[in-house]
Amino acid sequence: MAVPTFTIEPRGPFSLAEAATFGFGQRDGEGWDGTMRLAFCLDGYGAQAGVEVTQDDAGLVRCAVHGKGEADVEAVRRQVARVLSLDHDGTEFTRIGERDPVIGRLQAAAPGLRPPLFYSPYEAAAWCVLSARRPAGQMMLVRQRLSEAHGAVFELAGRRLAAFPVPEALLAVETFPGIPAVKMERLHGVAAAAIAGDLDAARLMELGPEAAAAEVRQLAGIGPFYGSLIVIRGTGFADVLPVAEPKALALAARLYGEEEPLTEARLRAIAEPWRPLRTWAVVLIRAAAPRVLGTQGATGPAGRDRAQAAAS
Repeated sequence: MAVPTFTIEPRGPFSLAEAATFGFGQRDGEGWDGTMRLAFCLDGYGAQAGVEVTQDDAGLVRCAVHGKGEADVEAVRRQVARVLSLDHDGTEFTRIGERDPVIGRLQAAAPGLRPPLFYSPYEAAAWCVLSARRPAGQMMLVRQRLSEAHGAVFELAGRRLAAFPVPEALLAVETFPGIPAVKMERLHGVAAAAIAGDLDAARLMELGPEAAAAEVRQLAGIGPFYGSLIVIRGTGFADVLPVAEPKALALAARLYGEEEPLTEARLRAIAEPWRPLRTWAVVLIRAAAPRVLGTQGATGPAGRDRAQAAAS
């Protein structure tokens, strides 16, 4: 049987290599071989999909879909576009770089970088519960084993990749090695919220970033930091300015010649030209500033920002 395919034509600059090697959350950003492999619960949770993503010399993004359950190819296309921030026109980001020379310099250092997102608010919330107060690398392995045991496993361009369990399957898991009882209880709360529709990306987007963050903070174990992470990097709000992100504030201060980390008021003033893509600008600062500033540890096509949450 032929594997369904679709293409996405980016509007404005986009680099799949930058997206694939941008490590954050449960993604390690290692092993770029020209194919980005995605495996996730489809919005609505009625199916899981594995997708092989490549980019041709003309910049066109090509995707091959492997599905489990009733995987609708158009729904997969929409979700992949959201995850790769291809549902936005990147030409506006180019104009921001023209207005702000610092952003322009960062764009030159990381050409085509757009913020890669979690697959969904549901999966972002589950990762927040798993990784809270635990080493990210350790919990990546636990998530992988949980996904292989209770999710769907796909063979994608010669590699195995497992999609996270759908909410109903997660609710059925009573215990699992490496997941304490309190975390399993909180994962069940995330699954129940997803089943109720409370974590639907479209619903949270309609609420707006502040109301959406307040909503997800009702989940056990989700405080202000993780609430912002779920909303910004799970839903796709593109113009939210994180004002309490120490690493971004410190890097921005160096880039803009400030002697001290930026205050909230100073950051807001500097970020005014970044509208309507302030989230993108802050992600770019975190990822590309080490390349521009020569910070030790910057490696790879995406600078591989390995902060566990990368909430900016």
